[in-house]
Amino acid sequence: MSEKIVGGFSGVRPRTGPAGRPVRWARTTEVMGRTPTPVTTPESLTFRSDVTVELVKSSASDADVLFAARVSTAGEQSLDELKKDPERSKGLINYLMRDRHGSPFEHNSMTFFISAPIFVFREFMRHRVGWSYNEESGRYRELQPVFYVPDTARKLVQQGRPGKYVFVEGTPEQHAAVSGTLEESYRQAYASYRKLLDEGVAREVARSVLPVGLYSSMYATCNARSLMHFLGLRTQHELAKVPSFPQREIEMVGEKMEAQWAKLMPLTYAAYNANGRVAP
Repeated sequence: MSEKIVGGFSGVRPRTGPAGRPVRWARTTEVMGRTPTPVTTPESLTFRSDVTVELVKSSASDADVLFAARVSTAGEQSLDELKKDPERSKGLINYLMRDRHGSPFEHNSMTFFISAPIFVFREFMRHRVGWSYNEESGRYRELQPVFYVPDTARKLVQQGRPGKYVFVEGTPEQHAAVSGTLEESYRQAYASYRKLLDEGVAREVARSVLPVGLYSSMYATCNARSLMHFLGLRTQHELAKVPSFPQREIEMVGEKMEAQWAKLMPLTYAAYNANGRVAP
C-alpha cells in the first residue's frame, strides 16, 4: 500500500467548527487516493507545504480583447464583437500580443483568494500596476497558527554566485534539519504570541513575534495584462524568451493562477505562450 504525506489542504478554504472557529489541521495522510485524514499536533499548530489559490470572481474572455482593440477602427460597431465567436479573430489576438499592443488586454478582471506564507506576499507587493490587494489584518483578528514547512520536493541548496546560481536537491539530513528547526521555532513564536495576548497586549503589538513563515490570506485582483507580466517574472517556462528565476513558493501561486486564467481566455493564453511569454 502506497502512502504519501500531503502538506495541509490545497484549493479549499479552511473548514470552520462551532461558532465559526477554524478547525486546525496538521499534516494529512493520503492513502491510495482516499480522502486525507487530519492528524492534529499536540500544540494545534498546522504545518503546510502548499498554497491555496481560488478564482472567486471574474469578468474575462477573449472577446474582451477584441472589442477593445476594434474600437480603434470600428467605433461603436466594435461592440458587435461581443456576439461573435472569438475563434474567428484569434489572428488579431496573436497580432496584438506579437507587436505588443497591450491596452486591449486590460479590459477584463479576475479576483483570486490566496492563502500563502507572508514572505510570498512580500514579493507579491512588488507588482503594483494593474493589481489591487486586500489582506487579512493582524491588528483586527487573532492570527491562526498555520505555518510553512517545505516538503522534500523543495530544493534547498543554493550553488553559484549572486546573479548566476542554481538550486539543487537537499539531503535527507538537510530536509530533516529544516523541518525540525522551523517547527520548533514556530511553536516558540506562537506560544510567545499567545502569551502576549493573554497578558492583554494589543494584537498589533503581539504579532511582532511571529515569523514570515506564517500563512496569511488576501484577495488579489488583476487583469490579463498585469497577470502576464506577473507570470513572466514569477514562473519558469520552457517557452519563455526571457529567463526568470522566481522563488519556488511564489511560483506555486503563479502556476495555479495561470491554470485558472488559461480556462477563461484560451486564445489570449495561447498567443502569450506562442510569443515567448512576454507581456504586451
